[in-house]
Amino acid sequence: MAISATRPQSLLKEPPRHLAEWIEGGAFDERTLAQHADELAEADPDFVALVDRDAMFTRAEIVAEAEALSAALHERGLRPGDVIAFQVPNWRETIVINLAAAMSGFVINPIVPIYRDHEVSLMLEDCGARAIFVAGTFRKFDFGAMARRLRERLPELAHVFTVRGAGADDYAALVAQGRGRGFARPRVDPFGVKMVLYTSGTTGRPKGVLHSHVAMPRILGASYRFWGLLSGEPLLMPSPVTHISGYANGLEAPLCVGTRTILMESWSAADAIALIDRYAVVATIAATPFLVELAAAARAAGQRLPGLRFFACGGAAVPNDLIPEANSAFDACKAFRVFGASEVPLVSFGWPRDERLAATTDGKVVDYDVRIVDADDNALPLGSEGEILVRGPAMMLGYADAGQTREAITAEGYFRTGDLGVLSPEGAITITGRKKDLIIRGGENLSAKEIEDVLHGHPDVGTAAVVAMPHARLGEGVCAYIVPSGETRDAAQLVGYVEASGLARQKIPERFEFRDELPATASGKIRKDLLRAEIKALVEAEGS
Repeated sequence: MAISATRPQSLLKEPPRHLAEWIEGGAFDERTLAQHADELAEADPDFVALVDRDAMFTRAEIVAEAEALSAALHERGLRPGDVIAFQVPNWRETIVINLAAAMSGFVINPIVPIYRDHEVSLMLEDCGARAIFVAGTFRKFDFGAMARRLRERLPELAHVFTVRGAGADDYAALVAQGRGRGFARPRVDPFGVKMVLYTSGTTGRPKGVLHSHVAMPRILGASYRFWGLLSGEPLLMPSPVTHISGYANGLEAPLCVGTRTILMESWSAADAIALIDRYAVVATIAATPFLVELAAAARAAGQRLPGLRFFACGGAAVPNDLIPEANSAFDACKAFRVFGASEVPLVSFGWPRDERLAATTDGKVVDYDVRIVDADDNALPLGSEGEILVRGPAMMLGYADAGQTREAITAEGYFRTGDLGVLSPEGAITITGRKKDLIIRGGENLSAKEIEDVLHGHPDVGTAAVVAMPHARLGEGVCAYIVPSGETRDAAQLVGYVEASGLARQKIPERFEFRDELPATASGKIRKDLLRAEIKALVEAEGS
């Protein structure tokens, strides 16, 4: 399988042998996003594909703007295979940046806006990004200033472009520059690398997940057919478009499946109700806390949202009573749990027509082959708990680091999720725990080791162990167990230290527990399972 562009070839150190059977079996529609968008725009140019704060954006406008942006970026010296990052909130410009990358043969690198110098620098350096689009300012943070700081120490980062900023390097100026200019689109290999998306790993260093041009259309087509979601129907998108779910359903779906995206810059349950009503929204895919708050707000407002058909939720622990409780707030909406990861988008599609299974499992496995294995990779019978291994046509090509790919993907082509679970005779997957040392805070994966590494740099910290603790709204919060190196036990000082390190504020521990020693195995490994159980009991006792 040829990789046509130069930079993706350097990202993909080894050919993705695990996908060969899907390619040879004809599992993919081999059109790129750009080809899908062209066809949809030709069929119905005036269809409104995206809404951003009541601003309508038609298919024809999106394609024309993407062509102009592509021409301008080409004039700035960017070439097929270059990595183009964007750290922008849920704004209309993101759909154009993503489409322009597909047209130009660039590799797109979405970066979540919560990240700061430390994380962004690691990501840009790892993938060798040549350009980045950032919000000029957003939520009182100057992203442009941060990007310019990073450019000084990242020699491959040639361009910093702003969005909704000012000057010749702003998005609006680039589009104006490219209007009417000829642009010869390069040949783009549909099986080549389209995206590098970073996700937290157990090592504390983010992993670059590589996806091809055909992965998102494959999983979107399969899931939308399962849910009965039709071309032309509107979806509310509060999830960040720099996350795999927001990216696929918010930016890709309108241009490859033909749906309409209603963007939310930031989450507000009251605003969501208004948007659902105004634009006849039929569905959304978002983190579990959004479902809880939407149901509560609907009850408080006396709104039954009769046109809303389903809410697919995941990314946080879901109590069994949450789904029926949420469903009772709506006339027709069916909420259900789904399971997936950046590496394997949407392994399960939920149970929209069976409330019991929707509430008690994490969904029906549809487009993946799932294997539950023991510690020695032996397959376990149905109903047994073990590590979840999955493979399917929409899974990643691999990681940017070939060594990480070899560790994560078995010889048979299964991805090791690091999650523990059970597979039922009905084909339902239920997540029971995690082998990964991650904290899932409101759908955001946070690396415990990354936070520990920062804490260990403080002179008053002898040992730090960071674990997930229950959080009423976000599912999980961050708790740090500290064995001090001396007598000082100052949580406020440690908060300031982590904040000053440059980590995103979501990673700052919300609670510190000081101990003289931590439970450990005979070999000296900290028993985080016991710490998680302890903090869970403490939080529950305090709540009661």
